[in-house]
Amino acid sequence: MTRITRVAGFLTLNRLLTAIVFISIFTMAVRAPVDTDTWWHLQSGRWIVAERSIPTTDPFSHTLYGQPWIDHSWLAQIVLFLTYDRLGYVGLALLVAALAALVFIFVWLQCQSTDRWLRAFVLIIAAATSSVIWAARPQMFSLALAAVFALVLARVREGDRKTVWWLPALMVVWVNLHGGFAVGFILIVATLFGEIGNKLIKNASVSWRDIGGLGLVLVLCLMVVPINPNGLKMVTYPFHTVNIGVLQDFIAEWQSPDFHQLHLHPFIWMVLATITALGLSGRRADFTDLTLVALFTYMSLLASRNMALLALVAAPVIAHYGTDALFAWRQRLDHPVRARPPSQDTARIVLNWVLVGLMVMAAGTKIAQELHPSANESAKAGFLPVEAIRFLQAEQPRGRIFNSYNWGGYLIWELPEYPVFVDGRTDLYDDEFLTEYLSIVFAQEGWEAKLDSYKVNLVLIEPQSMLGRVLTERALNGQGWSQIYLDEMAAIFVRE
Repeated sequence: MTRITRVAGFLTLNRLLTAIVFISIFTMAVRAPVDTDTWWHLQSGRWIVAERSIPTTDPFSHTLYGQPWIDHSWLAQIVLFLTYDRLGYVGLALLVAALAALVFIFVWLQCQSTDRWLRAFVLIIAAATSSVIWAARPQMFSLALAAVFALVLARVREGDRKTVWWLPALMVVWVNLHGGFAVGFILIVATLFGEIGNKLIKNASVSWRDIGGLGLVLVLCLMVVPINPNGLKMVTYPFHTVNIGVLQDFIAEWQSPDFHQLHLHPFIWMVLATITALGLSGRRADFTDLTLVALFTYMSLLASRNMALLALVAAPVIAHYGTDALFAWRQRLDHPVRARPPSQDTARIVLNWVLVGLMVMAAGTKIAQELHPSANESAKAGFLPVEAIRFLQAEQPRGRIFNSYNWGGYLIWELPEYPVFVDGRTDLYDDEFLTEYLSIVFAQEGWEAKLDSYKVNLVLIEPQSMLGRVLTERALNGQGWSQIYLDEMAAIFVRE
């Protein structure tokens, strides 16, 4: 064979499927960075780079300015800001896509011994399940590290005693990237619980020595958590955040999933596929697999943002048990699986390269459309009060502002000269303040007195909100407020 033929023959069917899967995932993940929390993360990264320090008090609001604040994502914010500073919105979109693809490389590494067609299908469905949190936010780094932890723990169960000792070092990085580092502990504890269960039911491949080593790694990971700018405060930080009641009551990603929304259906498919694969595999289920799937399914049903984590642990389970089920099915049909030598058929080689070429062209077209400036501006205009912000930038009305919670991050980024009333940093504002904010938004009794207490005389709000309607009525009747801006997205009111 000539060198050209050998190079061309590199693209086997397995490699073709792998290429198609990861091109698809990368393409799916390229999207305009319009998430409402992206903006305050960018501004925090800008602040850190400019000040050469990490904020320990709030620098962005007028309501809690100077109050203690744990900026748990400072390292990720630097990466996000520098990416934006060098490459703009295109850089942010490509960074998110690269992280999404990296996550599923780690998942794929757990599935290498499984049926190639099933593996490809499962990875695509798992990616669709996890896509609910794909955004230019530090949680993408957290998802990638969760995938690394899951892979390392899977290697432990296969007899790898060395790689696991990297987890404490990775925990030091994780605790400085995002508050989701608690997921690493959940994965370790679930694996320990599952492997102890396996020993008790005599279904174990891991020795007591390995279980003890994993327990020691857990202790070491806990010991390194304080290696961050906030020290010991980070040990309890995740518990504080998840116990904020307003999160579960009013913020969509912290609520139970609404399965009437079509984009959440891949989660259902993952759960049903897991049950089917376990039931048809013909072998006793590993207790650790059951523990991981059950735990993250439970977490996902409590908060939709956790569905991405279920995708990481369920995909290998479906692939491995599903492969056993397919093998048994083929045996019953008297079609045993036989190893075949790699095909060197020229037509097949050409077809593989044509297919991957077409895939690259289609992906490139879609990515170019998503990254076009007009597409980005259109996406922003559909989610954010872009024109209202431009009005404020041009007119510069004086006074402290009351703003919608969802727009606070964008205001921090676009209008730093107007400290916000509230933004997406729920851990800073906490239940008591956010409850007070909601009472104002819903125009409940005493709302105007509460605005007075914060010396607010400028309001940026959705016109269809209860507060927007009340202020519109007040403005029409000359009752102390004037409307100075209105469009379909936002209204601006000033106190007369």
